Amino acid sequence: MSSAQFTDFAQYKEQRAALINHDRSLRSDHSSEVSPSEAKADAIIRELRALENTTVWGSEHEGVPHPFPGMEFLTGRSIILKTKLFEMLAKMPKGGLLHAHLDATVNAEFVLKLALEQPALHVRAAKWLSALNVSNLLPEFKALPQEMFTNSEVGLTDPSYVSSTWVSLKTARESFDLALGGPEGFDKWVIGAMTINPSEAYQTHNTVNKIWEKFTSTFLVSNGLIRFQPVWEQYIYEFFRTSVEDGVSYVEVRINFYPKYMFGADGQEDIPHKKWLQMFDDAVNRLKADLKRQGREDEFIGAKIIYSTLRFITAEELEWYCEDCIALKQEFPHLIAGFDLVGPENVLKPLIYYAECLLRFRERQKELGVDIPFILHAGETLGDGTEADENLYDAILLGTLRIGHGFSLVKHPKLMEMCRERNILIEVCPISNEILRLTSSMLMHPLPIMMNNGLPVALCSDDPAMFGNMGLSFDFYQVLVASEVTGLIALRELARDSLKHSTLEPANKARAIRLWESRWNRFVDSIIAEAV
Repeated sequence: MSSAQFTDFAQYKEQRAALINHDRSLRSDHSSEVSPSEAKADAIIRELRALENTTVWGSEHEGVPHPFPGMEFLTGRSIILKTKLFEMLAKMPKGGLLHAHLDATVNAEFVLKLALEQPALHVRAAKWLSALNVSNLLPEFKALPQEMFTNSEVGLTDPSYVSSTWVSLKTARESFDLALGGPEGFDKWVIGAMTINPSEAYQTHNTVNKIWEKFTSTFLVSNGLIRFQPVWEQYIYEFFRTSVEDGVSYVEVRINFYPKYMFGADGQEDIPHKKWLQMFDDAVNRLKADLKRQGREDEFIGAKIIYSTLRFITAEELEWYCEDCIALKQEFPHLIAGFDLVGPENVLKPLIYYAECLLRFRERQKELGVDIPFILHAGETLGDGTEADENLYDAILLGTLRIGHGFSLVKHPKLMEMCRERNILIEVCPISNEILRLTSSMLMHPLPIMMNNGLPVALCSDDPAMFGNMGLSFDFYQVLVASEVTGLIALRELARDSLKHSTLEPANKARAIRLWESRWNRFVDSIIAEAV
């Protein structure tokens, strides 16, 4: 309708409201039922967001020259922690965490603490550490058998240190040069190698390829500590425990099975995949038992594994991993949720390279009577028409249950339509996408486009140990403050969709949603009570 057809301003406003309403009608939070309590709590959240936009984000903060809601996370994290809105969201029941890589889900300081308790773990560096090179050299960790332990007191910062010689963690830490900070300097060096800091993300590595180099190096460092049976057992439990504390009630986590063995307590690399799953299962059951003793059994439904391997293997090698995944599914049918290939899409092999093998994998499952759905990474790229971008076509054609990231999906209207029609959920990792330089802030993230086109979405943390966004509260916060349209009801639908699109069996899924709804109603009531 053109402006000439309006008879008066009242009619114009009426048509304007109708247009806005129609435009937003595809969003999952638009037509859903809203209780009076939810409407009241939503208004409280919106008022608080508007207030803090002025009082918190409009104020000056030392070291942050340009604060704004939804800004780059690593810089704005300290400000987020000061807000009442974040304090509220930390109490929100988040539903399921559907996209996280297990090797990057536990706080780096905690991992180092666990490692320091293990005499088998040793560390080495390419050369002796000094003030000139300590920021450029990475630690390498490994569990050694007892006969290879050394009693040498020569540490990594001693000029007599022989390059690439293994040193016990205890010796390396205690002998760390005081000029480099002593034991605390050792901790800082190790933790810095396992995480991404603001200067790296936003200055020295401020391109997709550069930040991926840093990102990949964090895994190379941490794997030597984590892929060690005595640490692994405690690590998994800590991941589950902290997830529950942040309001996550169910987890589907990706485990990279590319290394065929893990190091055991005796320093031998001989712990097979079967044992990995047994330890995972034991951790799930241990946490359930602990929560039951505390009267909190309804807070944790359980966890499953998305079997993953890396996109640099050959198609022939993939055949072995497919068979391994099937064997694990047959032995642990309650644990294996799906299959994926992971790694930087821009530089590693595209899905089309593996498509023939993946189709055979699907047929093999039919022969054996097992079901392992594809839950594939695709479109984690800025590209348009690149191999990484075209992974989206292959993921959908291969029948993926969900899409990991799907950042470039919004460039493809037909693919968005197919996702909506086929109910393919997008596992969106807002903070990860920003830190890995796909977007400069949450305000430029394509998530609102996905939501506005009616796509089912779940918020996910991806690699929180590297990014400092443990749990899901930070991701929900960034999404909430970056949009004036998004409110409490949108967060509700995001959380509910994470459970609806999980691989839980129908009865367990219904129970998970029912328990979540009960916790959600209590959360809504708490918002109103605090505002009184």
